[in-house]
Amino acid sequence: MREEIYWVVTCTVHPGKFEEFRGVVEPLVAETRREPGSIAYDYSVDADHHQVRIFETYRNSAAVVDHVTGTFSKYADAFTACVSVDAFDVYGKPDAAAAEILDGFGSQYYTPFEGFIAK
Repeated sequence: MREEIYWVVTCTVHPGKFEEFRGVVEPLVAETRREPGSIAYDYSVDADHHQVRIFETYRNSAAVVDHVTGTFSKYADAFTACVSVDAFDVYGKPDAAAAEILDGFGSQYYTPFEGFIAK
């Protein structure tokens, strides 16, 4: 069984807050890049800078816990001051500790039943 956990988050940027949000995200991405359990961490925005999609992939549930409780927690208040989270779709099978944390974001879970992740 594969252990990777990944998610797609859909956010709405508060009016006039995109540049501030970009200022929050830049150091967050840089710090996340140094996490040994982080595989992918990608922010994308629509043409009007109103909708942001975030794609994150972690090696396992322990890496999820490390990211959210360590890195993300330092930026959470500034992050949520700039955007509202509209959807948080989680893929994989997070363990109880990771699921407890992800539940706090209002996550919807999707369990894989067929497919692969290339190594």
